[in-house]
Parts: sequence; C-alpha cells; structure tokens
Amino acid sequence: MNTHPVISLSIFCAILLGLSILISCVRKVSENKQPGRSEVKHAEWCRNAVIYEVNIRQYTKEGTFKAFEKEIPRLKDMGIDILWIMPVHPIGVKERKGSLGSYYSVKDYKGINSEFGNMDDFKHLVKTVHEQGMKIVIDWVPNHTSLDNNLVKVHPEYYMKDSTGKFLSPFDWTDVIRLDYNNPAMRKYMINTMQWWLITTNIDGFRCDVAHMIPVSFWDELRPELEKLKPVFLLAEADIPEQQEKGFDMSYDWKFHHIMNDIAQGKQKATAVKKHFNWVDSVYPANAYLMQFTSNHDENSWNGTEYERMGDGARTFAVLAATIPDMLLIYTGQESAFNRRLKFFEKDSIDWNDYSLTKFYKTLISLKKGNKALWNGEEGGKPEFISTNHDSSVVAFKRKKENQEVFVLLNLSKYPLDVKLKKEHVKGKFIEVFTNTKHDFDESKKIELKPWEYRVYERE
Repeated sequence: MNTHPVISLSIFCAILLGLSILISCVRKVSENKQPGRSEVKHAEWCRNAVIYEVNIRQYTKEGTFKAFEKEIPRLKDMGIDILWIMPVHPIGVKERKGSLGSYYSVKDYKGINSEFGNMDDFKHLVKTVHEQGMKIVIDWVPNHTSLDNNLVKVHPEYYMKDSTGKFLSPFDWTDVIRLDYNNPAMRKYMINTMQWWLITTNIDGFRCDVAHMIPVSFWDELRPELEKLKPVFLLAEADIPEQQEKGFDMSYDWKFHHIMNDIAQGKQKATAVKKHFNWVDSVYPANAYLMQFTSNHDENSWNGTEYERMGDGARTFAVLAATIPDMLLIYTGQESAFNRRLKFFEKDSIDWNDYSLTKFYKTLISLKKGNKALWNGEEGGKPEFISTNHDSSVVAFKRKKENQEVFVLLNLSKYPLDVKLKKEHVKGKFIEVFTNTKHDFDESKKIELKPWEYRVYERE
C-alpha cells in the first residue's frame, strides 16, 4: 500500500529529470544551430543598391508627389537605386494625433492621402522613377489601422479584441487598433490588397511597418503570392532572422544601429562592431540583407538627429554604415547635413540649404556600385576585421571579392591616434577614395588619424 506513492514519486522525478535533460539539449541545439540559406531570390537590381527614405510631407514646401518629382534626377545623380516612400494612404481622423495625424494610422488601404495629391499623381511619380532607372517601394502598415478605417464597420472580426470585446491598440498608439492575423480571411484581404497595389500602380515592393509584430508564417505566405505578379523587394522593419528565410529581402540592423549610437556616446567600445557581425553570421540565413543607417524617420523625430546621437562622429558612422554589410539607407535631408528633429504630426519642411554632403554620399555610393567587395549579401565580400594597437577605439576591416578589395579604417573616438596594423593583412597599393591620395601598405604600416577620422582605401 505504501509503496505505490513512493514508486509514483520516483517515476515522476525520473520524468522531470528526463524532461530537464531534453530541454537542456534542445536549448543547446538551438543555440548552436547554424542558419540555413535564404530561399528569397533577390532581384538583380538589388545586388549593389542603395535605398533612400522619402518623407513626402516634409520634403518640399508643397509636400506633394508633384513637388517631389523634381528631386528625382538629383537623387538619381547621387546614386540612389530604391526610393522608399513613407505611407501614402489617407490618415484617420478619429483620435488623430496632432493636426495632420500619423502616416501610420491608415484609414483606407486603397486610397491616397489628399495632402500629397491623388492616385494619378502617384502613378505619375512611379512612372517618373522608373524612367530614371530607379525602383520604388511604399511603406505598408499591416499591423494596425485607424479607428475609423471602413474595415472596423464591415469586418470587425478582422481585429484583435480584449476579454470585454474592446479593440486593442499596440503600446500607447491610441490612434490605431491591431489586426488579427489568426483570422485567415483578414490575411487574404491583406495579401489581395498588396497585390492590388502592384497591379494598379506598378510599384516594386513594400517596406513593412513593425513586421516583428506579425507572425513569420504570414510573410512566408505573402511573398509567393506577390511574386506571381512580378519580382518584389520586401523590407522588414524588424531584425528577426527567421523572417528572412522565405519572406523578406532585407531587415533593419537595429542592433548595429544601437551599437553605433553607444560607441559614439562612449557606452561601448569599437570591439563591439566585430562582435556584432560575428553574431550576424551565426543567426541570419546566408544571403539575407541587412539595412544599415544612421537615421530614419523614427530616429530623427523621436531619438534625435545623427548629430545629436553621434556628435562629431556622425559622418564617420555614415562611412561605417556604407561599407559594412549590407545596404545603406539615407533618410530625407541627410545629404544636406540637416540637423533638426522633424515634427511627426505636423507640417515641418526640410531646410535643404546647399546639399553639403551630396559629394560625400556620392563618393560612398559610387564606390559601392563599382566595387564588388561592397555589394549586398553573398554578392559582396565578408568583412575581415584587422587588429590594431587601438582596438578599443579603432575599427579596421577589409572586404574582398574576386580581384577587388576595399580597406576601411575608422577612428571611433575623440582622440588623435597613431594606428598600427598588427598583422600584414593589408598589402600593396591603395587609393583613399575621399582624398584620391595613394598609400603603399608595403612601405608604411603606421597611419595617423585625427579624432573621428575615416579612411576608405580601394586597391589600385
């Protein structure tokens, strides 16, 4: 009689022990799991592309598609390949923030914000972009809609609700409510509507807002449906490796962006750069693209300009973002050294001044396009980090592809440094791309760098 409880307890303990071992093994396997290869087939025009984010509302005094069209030849000349247009849809009125509201509070997925023009104006913009040999993607907001979107009345079952039946808002975004991706009909609606944009306007893809809040399975389902119509470029506002196995061409490299901010502010050392890209190689599928940036609409409006966050190192980190894998993003106004937080819910036009950094970005973009070492994904070369006598302050790396090679040397500190490369990883004659001066690394192993100075060398 008394033996049964003891035997049961023993068995129970053995089961617990077995489960503990099994969970531990699963965790170890998961931690050591090597990423596979992305199934995404990038369009040919992506391989050495640079992307530019367009804030239509603030870009010109008029804040319209027609007014922005005049800027396209200038951006083409700078070397831009892909234009990402912030949301073009009508903005909700109910619980609107500010007088104009958030671009990301979508009232009608098939409509155009009259503030910017009409559908014919947008189609003309797309046509103009294509005539310049560029591509255009629009910002898509699949996670939530405005409270007065027609779907709320017609399909309330498309939305997430709490236990009392109340619509749910993400975070403190009180002007929007979340869609429910457990509803197959809602998923089908979203896919069909995105297909409608490809057919109706001939855009080339989508930048997908808060992609991390939507199941990976939806993105895996979406891409094949879009590609039945044309090759597309999909950018995720997320940094989830699994989303690039089948769904997205590119994700934000949020982690690296924050590392750059931290280094600029003295919170991390330059060694964090190498550590991060070793981690990237261990978790992201092969040939996935990461987007590098020193600013975007969120950073500018809410966290400050690159000059606020990075100080005198802003241009140095822009060089790093342009030469490290994979695709460089330039945000509205950066080519003019614009240094003001743009209002998000009001009209607040850019002060363009003299476009003082156009030549700077043009040099970086020209190098990227012409040198395969800096191309995106597997088309480019992996960074090989090189030790120096100042590893805590200096980032040195080279990228090589076929017979082309680029060597990047950055002083990520406010102090002048005499830099010596510890090993002879860099040999031969190079040209520094910003000064067009020659440097023979066989003869000179020492380089003097001013505070925040950057050098980008291309092999002769």
